[in-house]
Amino acid sequence: MVRKFKAGDRVKVKGDSADHKMEVIKYIAKMEPIFGFVDRDTYVECVWYRDGERRSRIFHQDRLSKVMQLK
Repeated sequence: MVRKFKAGDRVKVKGDSADHKMEVIKYIAKMEPIFGFVDRDTYVECVWYRDGERRSRIFHQDRLSKVMQLK
């Protein structure tokens, strides 16, 4: 599968009404439970800040959309 993002890209979860913007940190290796192979091209670790606290989570890249930044 083709990687959709690169480190530093700003993204949000598709359909998320809260509209939390996050930053892609890196792609991670994750074991695919059904087929048993290691997937290195579809799961990304993202970081965001809420109430001054750093939070992170792993998402499948298809659940995210890129946020356009104004320059």
